[in-house]
Amino acid sequence: MPNVPADPLNGMSLAEFGAALRAGRTTSEALTQAYLARIAALDPRLGAYQHVAAESALASARAIDALLAAGHDLGPLMGAPVAIKDLFAVAGMPTTAGSRLDVSDLVGAEGPLLHRLREAGCVILGKVKTVEFALGITGVSAAHGTPVNPWDLGTPRVPGGSSSGSAVAVAAGLCAFALGSDTGGSVRVPAALCGVFGLKTSPGVLPTEGAFPLAPHLDTPGWLTRSAEDAALVHAAVLGVTPPRPVDLAGLRIATPTDYLFDDLDPAVAAAMEDATERLRAAGARLEPVPFPEAAERERYFPTVLPACLAASLGRARIEADSRLMDPVIARRALSGLDVRAADYLAAEARRAAHLRAALARFRPFDVVLSPTTATLAPTIAALEDVEVGLAYAMQMTRNTQPGNYLDLCAASLPLPVAPGSLPVGLQLMAPPRAERRLLGVSLAVETLLGSPALPRLG
Repeated sequence: MPNVPADPLNGMSLAEFGAALRAGRTTSEALTQAYLARIAALDPRLGAYQHVAAESALASARAIDALLAAGHDLGPLMGAPVAIKDLFAVAGMPTTAGSRLDVSDLVGAEGPLLHRLREAGCVILGKVKTVEFALGITGVSAAHGTPVNPWDLGTPRVPGGSSSGSAVAVAAGLCAFALGSDTGGSVRVPAALCGVFGLKTSPGVLPTEGAFPLAPHLDTPGWLTRSAEDAALVHAAVLGVTPPRPVDLAGLRIATPTDYLFDDLDPAVAAAMEDATERLRAAGARLEPVPFPEAAERERYFPTVLPACLAASLGRARIEADSRLMDPVIARRALSGLDVRAADYLAAEARRAAHLRAALARFRPFDVVLSPTTATLAPTIAALEDVEVGLAYAMQMTRNTQPGNYLDLCAASLPLPVAPGSLPVGLQLMAPPRAERRLLGVSLAVETLLGSPALPRLG
């Protein structure tokens, strides 16, 4: 694409940007202006952003530069421009939660997670698109449009969802990093399909106040970044801790599920995974097959619990009055949630608690669980226009990610090296609840071993 401004952080980590900022080789204002120019050039075609806050972003960047010049250093994220999933309230910006319905009463005011980003000195570029109410894994959304996966502009492909805009913005170089959320794979699937790194945190690690509540006990904020290195820096800075270091792969115990997660893989996914696992073994990692019978339970749990939780958040009156305004797939799921019986919901949660105990005991000897993030590559947007096809794809695309949510795990998706011209493939790592530091340490080591894949060429 001609006349596209250069990606300002192409080949540069967030840590390297911070060093350049403090050395006076760049400014937050210059970086913000570069991203805004790139958004103006590329986003009319990509459609990642729901709202661009150019004026306030530049004002914030100038203020950050002035603070640094006056000797006030806010930490490693100072001056970094970030995109926020339009599920989170941001003061002075509209929040749609991907819907035509007014749900501002359910979202509330800006929450503590956004406050932490501001206190860290981040510059908020704007809000990026989400699938309606975060209840959609393909990224297809009739309400405000589907962002286009930047890896194939000739044949528009889905970006994955529900953090669709977050993944597209990071992959296309329209922000330094992005905030997303993950209830059944909504950080990891778009990260995998768009070729970036995605971190799903454990429930309770990051606050969810000030975000639309899809399923409060499952909703987990997460980060989409260019690399595991950037994600480790972002996550540590927001928590106020030191970033983890790469682990030693030699002797690392990695569980590879013998059932479900490796079934029916696309040949390109299978080839990329085989190459990655062979290189891990050569580096001394111990990959051991382990049963994972709880993984398939997500097929019973999520079709019941997520619609019920959405119905509880929206309320019967709003759903029955305004379902015609919703994306047809989301409307069908919301309406089905009105019919879920309390006894069935409670039974599903009791069954989940038992499975969580059993799975954690089985995987306790291992450092991480490894699988493909998705079994297939990104399909075309046109292929999912039919409602029934879209629902079927949604179940297929969440097959490997929903088990992590079902068991309250933390998880990450790393982009794998693929042949030039190929679509991205993601490798998923899962670890026990609140083991993000271990997970990121393993992710850093795997990234160092496999290398960082190229980004899409957009000019």
